[in-house]
Amino acid sequence: QVQLMESGGGLVQTGGSLRLSCAASGSISAFNVMGWYRQAPGNQRESVATISTTVSTNYADSVKGRFTISRDNAKNTVYLQMNSLKPEDTAVYSCYLKNGRVVVREYWGQGTQVTVSS
Repeated sequence: QVQLMESGGGLVQTGGSLRLSCAASGSISAFNVMGWYRQAPGNQRESVATISTTVSTNYADSVKGRFTISRDNAKNTVYLQMNSLKPEDTAVYSCYLKNGRVVVREYWGQGTQVTVSS
């Protein structure tokens, strides 16, 4: 069983910063991809940023240059540093784990609210 524990959401003004953390516990594969998705009311869930155990990263175009994803493999923890936040970044951010390379299982955190006020 795998569990994802998120922290770090909250309310911030436009231009502010927040840092999200997600710690995975349980049976974690040596190869995995962790990341963050977000969903705003009325919108589909979208990928924000992902990072593999080999530190290969992907970012949504809308956050490039503002958000930075990183990870600590020893702690199975992923971080999302969000700078220059905009009201359109307001959403529920969910941690994501794609566990394994051959047999792959996906896991989701419960989500943390990020609200950017104008």
